[in-house]
Amino acid sequence: MKDIRDDANHVNEQEVMQYYGHSGSYGRFQLRCKFFKTWILHRLAYSTPLSDFAIKMQRARGVKIGKNCHVSPYVLIDLVYPQLVTIENNVTIGSNTMIFAHANPTANLFLKKNGYPRKVEPVHIKSGAVLFPGCIITAGVTVGENALVSAGSVVFEDVPDFCVVVGNPARIIKKIDR
Repeated sequence: MKDIRDDANHVNEQEVMQYYGHSGSYGRFQLRCKFFKTWILHRLAYSTPLSDFAIKMQRARGVKIGKNCHVSPYVLIDLVYPQLVTIENNVTIGSNTMIFAHANPTANLFLKKNGYPRKVEPVHIKSGAVLFPGCIITAGVTVGENALVSAGSVVFEDVPDFCVVVGNPARIIKKIDR
């Protein structure tokens, strides 16, 4: 018989419960209720063409969003740790953009135990940044002030202020004159 501690789903659930300070059956219930609420709010934000409504739903999930921002439809902001995402003022986020505050080899316990554990780190999008459609922002990244992230780019490292990045992995192709 398989030991439950070797079950990837159990290990992942325990990691998330520990992060949120829950334990036991009641803690598991609280966490599932929290995720159900955030999933509903995410679905509403994800599918609306109304930027102001999407922002309101994301704020209700715990995402910190400044003033005068625009969030296009089909933007995915971390479903497990939305409170770790900060978006400052005047930021534009294009459709099909994904912003993750965590990375996790979910089903592979071998990798989890051998140098690739769950990574949970805040994401910070500074004022005036533009995330073009289809880009991916990974855990621990800061996108600089007035920076442009090109369509389809995958950002693994911080983007400096006043820069244009493109590609997978994203690399600086231009500095913007001030």
